[in-house]
Amino acid sequence: MSHASAGRGIAFHRIYAMLLRYGYLLVSSWPRLVELIYWPTLQLITWGFLQSYITANSGTLARAGGALLGAVILWDILFRGQLGFSISFLEEMWARNIGNLMMSPLKPIEFLIALMIMAVIRLAIGVVPMTLLAIAFFDFNIYGIGLPLVAFFCNLIFTSWAFGIAVSGIVLRNGLGAETLAWTLMFLMLPLVCVYYPVSVLPAWLQTVAWLLPPTYVFEGMRLLLTDHVFRSDLMIQALLMNAALLAASFAVFLWLLNAAKRHGSLLQTGE
Repeated sequence: MSHASAGRGIAFHRIYAMLLRYGYLLVSSWPRLVELIYWPTLQLITWGFLQSYITANSGTLARAGGALLGAVILWDILFRGQLGFSISFLEEMWARNIGNLMMSPLKPIEFLIALMIMAVIRLAIGVVPMTLLAIAFFDFNIYGIGLPLVAFFCNLIFTSWAFGIAVSGIVLRNGLGAETLAWTLMFLMLPLVCVYYPVSVLPAWLQTVAWLLPPTYVFEGMRLLLTDHVFRSDLMIQALLMNAALLAASFAVFLWLLNAAKRHGSLLQTGE
């Protein structure tokens, strides 16, 4: 293969180099590692005790206890997946290294792939201990869901990547003044994707909005599986198709915002 043809493809050694960079950042800073585990653990314990109270005192609502903890874990996958992507990107912004990366042989698609992989790694560090604590403290085994858990996870991580890519593009174009979107954007979705309650409790007009968001299908599917023992593969397929469109749109938006940043010379001006 010629150098020219190789240059047109994705160079996995450059992706690996970026993963090494982010890996060194993590292992060299124990506060970063502690933070990845601390917040998911705190959320699990808080909601886990609430589940225990509901189970002991609510009678007909007791059957929803498992669904509550399942929702907590799946929401953390969605939120931490997006945050893990955005934080790795923001590390470059804080270090004022974006301009250097964009002038290097690293391609935008390679940069995004490295961020996507790193988001999964950061997510695993935080969520795996969380799931083990759920088994030890509350006798709730999310892995007992079986293969449907793979469908839930994939759809949620695809959504988190899409939002992470879009947020990164916005910050790239507008500077660090927009970095709060990395923490707040997913929380705007929280009431709409029906994490803790079914879509049916929303007003009719808001239900239409909820069904436009892929995570809604995942949380509805999780509740049906845990409470009624029914796996709705059609919901997962719809979510997957919507996520494919969402990811494609997010890549396009990122590249558009990157080009806009280049035209306006903002790659080297990453301040507020």
